[in-house]
Amino acid sequence: MEIVTADGFSGWQALNDTIMGGRSQGRCQAGPGGLQFQGELVEEGGGFVSCRSPLFSPPLDLSSAEGLELELAGGGRRFKLALACADGVAGLTELIPGGLRWVVEFATQAEGSTQLSVPFSSLRPSVRARPVGLPLRFDASRINRLQLLHSRFGDDGSPNAGFRPGPISFNLQAIRTYP
Repeated sequence: MEIVTADGFSGWQALNDTIMGGRSQGRCQAGPGGLQFQGELVEEGGGFVSCRSPLFSPPLDLSSAEGLELELAGGGRRFKLALACADGVAGLTELIPGGLRWVVEFATQAEGSTQLSVPFSSLRPSVRARPVGLPLRFDASRINRLQLLHSRFGDDGSPNAGFRPGPISFNLQAIRTYP
């Protein structure tokens, strides 16, 4: 099932490290080729750029799927996919500063598009690039936001070996469910 492609990315916005005092800049724009991001990544004081969907209301119910397929021209960088879920437990996870996200890190090919499958079982709970050690369960029936990040930190909180400060450009072409 197609979640978003081409002009369907309208409404997605850049969210960069400036929210925490960093100096990275970037913007995203939807078009026929998907979501194009262009920016400048500054390591000191933050070190991340991202684009994220608007809040899905009602949340996406993807419980019948095994995971997500992404199509992305990422220039050989390592990215993180982050999913937020509407909280069914009295809004407690929204009280966590930065919010709880379900994250997986992946590499892209240096040239052309990378197509990858991300099983929901590979997602790990994280808050601000730090793994959460609590026994939490991902709920694919309540996804309320998707985000693609390039950060100096990997999904386990360690340095991202594929991080490169300076100019950055990537193109998110499609997000689908599988099977």
